Formats: sequence, structure tokens, C-alpha cells
Amino acid sequence: MTPTELGEHLARLVWESLSDTLTDDRSLVVLDRLGVLGTDGTPNARASEELLIFLLWAHTRGIQQAYAERAARLARAALDELHRAVFEDMVAAGSPRKELPIFEQRVRARYAEYRQAAEASDHAVGSAVLRSIGGRAGGSDDAGVLAAWAVGVAAPVGDFYAEVDLLEG
Repeated sequence: MTPTELGEHLARLVWESLSDTLTDDRSLVVLDRLGVLGTDGTPNARASEELLIFLLWAHTRGIQQAYAERAARLARAALDELHRAVFEDMVAAGSPRKELPIFEQRVRARYAEYRQAAEASDHAVGSAVLRSIGGRAGGSDDAGVLAAWAVGVAAPVGDFYAEVDLLEG
């Protein structure tokens, strides 16, 4: 698989993960407790973007873990493609292109927060995500649900792609 193919595949996985998250009863309970669900049962725009960033980070982490020892340069190229594809999908869905640099800054800031939290524990990642989505830490159970999401995304991605070779494109 080339880095471009991997990045495009990961972009689809990120969007599927977001869709799954927005239809999962446990996640909807957490989002409701954070006060970010609208009357239609969907999260507000800011919370949706933060969920997207979290899922981007979780997929990124899985790929970094899968390729750290054997193809780090190609993995970085795949992650660049992942982010490019997701940003282009956002524009295609109506996000103004001129706002992408601001969104990219938020992505970098969250990645730094989540990376630091991951050094402490999965639960710390869950707490960091709660703060990003809802502006507050939320309950321990909610942080545990989000920690499980992170592990539930990153671990299978890392495990699967650990068996897939990256090839020069």
C-alpha cells in the first residue's frame, strides 16, 4: 500500500468512526451530559469538530504505533495525506477553505494535548477530550468512555497496519 492509498483509506475510516460515534448510545449520553447536543440529537458544530479532531488523533496514533520502527517516513507521508483528504472533505461538505488554517491550528494544539495526556494514561486522554468537546472535565465515567474510544480506534488501526507494508508511491 502506498502512503497516498493509506491516507485516503484512513480518511474514510475517520469519517466512519465519526458516524459511528454519533450513533452510539454511550457516546450520545456523554455528549448530552456535556450539554453539546442540539434539539435534533446531534452535537453542535464546535463539539463535532472536536470529535473529528479526536478521531483524527486516534487514527494518527495508531499509524504512528504501527510504523514507528519500520517505515516512519512513509507513515508521515500517509498521515499528511490523511489530513489533506479530511480537510478536502470538509471543504466539499461546505466548510470555507479560508477557515482551514484556523482548524489546522486547533488540530495541532489538540494533538499536543492528547499526546501529553497519552503519556499519563488512557483515562487522561479521555479527560482531555471531554475538556475539548464540552469545555469541562466531565465525570470519571465519561472520561472512561472516551478513553475506551481512543483505545478502540488506535489499537485496531495499529494492529492491522502493523501487518501492512508501506511502499514508495
